[in-house]
Amino acid sequence: MTTLVFVHGWSVTNTSTYGELPTRVQQRAAAAGLGLTIADLWLSEYVSFDDTVTMGDLVRGFDHALRDLHLLDSRFACVAHSTGGPVVREWLRAQRERPGAHSTIRLSHLIMLAPANFGSALAQLGKGSLGKLKSWLNHVEPGQRILDWLELGSAESLSLNLDHIHGGDPAAHGQFQFVLTGDRPDRALYDHINSYTGEDGSDGVIRVAAANLNARHAVLTRNSADTLALNVTQAPRSAFKLIPGASHSGDTSGIMTAGADHTVDSIVRCLRISDATGYAALCNDFDKENAARNQEPVELEPVGPFSPRVHIHDPRSLLIVRLTDEADEPLVDSRFLLEAGTPPNPDWMPQGFMLDRQANSRARHVISMFLNHALLAGSERIADPRDGRKTLRTAVQAHRPYSVNMQPADLTGLVHHAAANMRQGDDLMDVLGPHQTTVLDVVMPRKVREGIFRLTQVLTPRDFREPTAGSVIP
Repeated sequence: MTTLVFVHGWSVTNTSTYGELPTRVQQRAAAAGLGLTIADLWLSEYVSFDDTVTMGDLVRGFDHALRDLHLLDSRFACVAHSTGGPVVREWLRAQRERPGAHSTIRLSHLIMLAPANFGSALAQLGKGSLGKLKSWLNHVEPGQRILDWLELGSAESLSLNLDHIHGGDPAAHGQFQFVLTGDRPDRALYDHINSYTGEDGSDGVIRVAAANLNARHAVLTRNSADTLALNVTQAPRSAFKLIPGASHSGDTSGIMTAGADHTVDSIVRCLRISDATGYAALCNDFDKENAARNQEPVELEPVGPFSPRVHIHDPRSLLIVRLTDEADEPLVDSRFLLEAGTPPNPDWMPQGFMLDRQANSRARHVISMFLNHALLAGSERIADPRDGRKTLRTAVQAHRPYSVNMQPADLTGLVHHAAANMRQGDDLMDVLGPHQTTVLDVVMPRKVREGIFRLTQVLTPRDFREPTAGSVIP
């Protein structure tokens, strides 16, 4: 490794955002014998606060900027924060799919800090009146096109992530990708108008599950009659590390803050990886460290003279559901119900399992659900850390199997859809992972009846504005 490029996130207007992180990484890497000098560090300055700028524009700009580095060995490593992660990943895809139009420079290590890989629930608010007012006060635009990409369930982000899920293993080809993300919001930065900034299961901006590349693509499609069978594809294994207590930004606990020793140490551990065997070993080490962190779920937030506010940091899952039919037509008004038990019953879902729902503003048939994985999987008793004899939450029993019930808006007519349930024996819990995202495509059978197209030998004029629906066309 001879060159390390730092890439910032959305709405950044000053390189002060990097703080002392580049210098500290250089010092720690040099001490570890990695041979990184100050002359090998480059800081990005890209424009995301212009409403005309798209992700594709940033990819072209990034590729052009890399050509100007005149790298001695035609390779570099990268540390990317927040939106910087998707920017670099989109460049990697463009480089792979259109090699003649992009440089042949090779990225060896991509270390993403709190990356918005599956987007952010805050993106919709950034596009709204509050975001526009903040942008106006800062004399910049919101960056509408980049926010479109960042919105949960956007077609652009899903395209990139589904390519990753169904693609090959980068580590097998000598390219190593890492996700390091904080697991606590900075309570001092909480916005009382915007509760997402204090959302448990996130770093105050990016949900832990939305950063993680260990994702799944599940498809519910017609099996027989009106039942839906579940098919699942798992992404290649990616290194994923929780940075204890780190938030998305801020001087106190931000993941890029100068004092974030845990972040710097983790970055250097990633940079030391040189082969697939070492990468797999680091994945194992990160998994063990994450499991240990999950054993410390309780946070006591000081509330002045009052009793502290209790936060239980259960592992969460992000479920992004796309509702379409066999003709790829969006089903906007259909009801998507989660059910539990046998026989399935929506009233049997565990209390408090659904934390948030958000429909994509440009594709209303795409809904992102933030779920409490611990409550769905079943959880042991959680004791009060101040007094182990006291209970903060009693043990929770799993209500498996979990299934889906689809109730389309159009149940009759020449073209309609029938209500459908998941196939017996399938369990939605099998596709949900802790701190992970699952993209679920629900593909409903499209019923077309005789009467939509007829041939007749009656030559006298005949009105067919009210056709008679016949049987379903096979």
